[in-house]
Amino acid sequence: MQKMEQIKSEKEILEILSELPSCCKLDEEEAILRQGSLLKPPRSLGQLEDIAIFLAGWNVKKLEDIKTVQAIIFAGNHGVCNQSVNPFPQEVTFQMVETFREGKAAINRICELNDINLDVIPINLERPTRDITLGPAMDMDEFLEAFNIGVQAISSDIDLVCLGEMGIGNTTISSALCYNFFGGNLTSWVGPGTGADNAQQLHKVRVIEKALEINRPSIKRPLSALYSIGGREQAAICGALLASRYLSIPVILDGFVCTAAVLPLVMENKEILDHCLIGHCSKEPGHSDLVKRLGKDPILNLEMALGEGSGAALSVQIIKAALKCHSEMATFEEAGVSGKS
Repeated sequence: MQKMEQIKSEKEILEILSELPSCCKLDEEEAILRQGSLLKPPRSLGQLEDIAIFLAGWNVKKLEDIKTVQAIIFAGNHGVCNQSVNPFPQEVTFQMVETFREGKAAINRICELNDINLDVIPINLERPTRDITLGPAMDMDEFLEAFNIGVQAISSDIDLVCLGEMGIGNTTISSALCYNFFGGNLTSWVGPGTGADNAQQLHKVRVIEKALEINRPSIKRPLSALYSIGGREQAAICGALLASRYLSIPVILDGFVCTAAVLPLVMENKEILDHCLIGHCSKEPGHSDLVKRLGKDPILNLEMALGEGSGAALSVQIIKAALKCHSEMATFEEAGVSGKS
C-alpha cells in the first residue's frame, strides 16, 4: 500500500502541482473504439459512455477493476460562525460526526447500498478556525496539518474516491472562495446552506465582503486563499485530491462545498481536476455556475443539498452501470447484429 509523503511546505504543494501524472490517452482511445462497436446506436448511452471513457483513461477498464470505493467525509468548524452566518450551532458538526459513526445518516445508507467504505475524519472540531472577518483562518502550520490529514487519507489500495464534508458555516466559506476567484454578483454565490432565510443570506453577503477586504493582502496567490479564507475540511479535501492524483486514482467530488474547496488548486493548475467527476449538481444556488466554469458535467441533478458526500456516493451506482455496460455489453459482431450501413 503506497501513500504520498507528508507535505512540508506550500512550495512543495506547488512543485507537485507542476508535475501531475496524466491519464493514458491510448486507453482512452481504445475505450472510444469499443464504445463505437457496442450493440447500440452511437451516443445512445450518453453520459455513461463519457464516464466509461474517462475511467479507462485512469486505468479503470471494467467493473472488476473497482474493488474498493472509499467515501471520505472531512469535518471542520469555522470561526466565522461567530458572525451568526448559520442558524445552527457548531455543536451540530460534533453531533453529525457521531451520527455518521453510528451509521444513522443518509450517507451511511447510500454507502451501504453501493458497497462503499466510509471514513469520517473530524479535524480539531474543538478548535474552530479563526474568524475570517478579523484575519486569516489558519496559519501555515495549521493549514499543513489539515492538508496532510487529507493526503494521508488516500492510499494506493483505493480504486475510486468519493470526497465529502461536514462543517457548520462552510457554505459561507465556499461562497467566499467562489467570489474571491470569480467575482460577479456576490449574492449569486450565497445560498441558504443549512437553512438561512433571506435576511441571513444578506448578512452572509456582508460578512463575506468584510472577510475579503480584510484578507486580500494575505492572498498573494491562489493557494493562499485556502488558508486565508478556507477551512480545515477544505484544506483536507485539497490534500486528498492531490494525493489521489499523485496515485492516479479517480475522484468523485460532491456538491457546492466540496467543489468550491478545490478552487485554490484549480487556479494554480487547471489540469488538477482531470481525474475528477462531479457527483451531482447541488441545489445550493452557486453550484451550477461553478461546475460550468470548471467545464464539468455533474452526473446527477436531484435537487439535493445535503453535503456529507451524499451526491458523490449516490453517483457510484451510475459509474458502476457505465463500466458494466462498457465491459460486458456485446459488440455488433459478437451478437451477429448488422451494424450501420
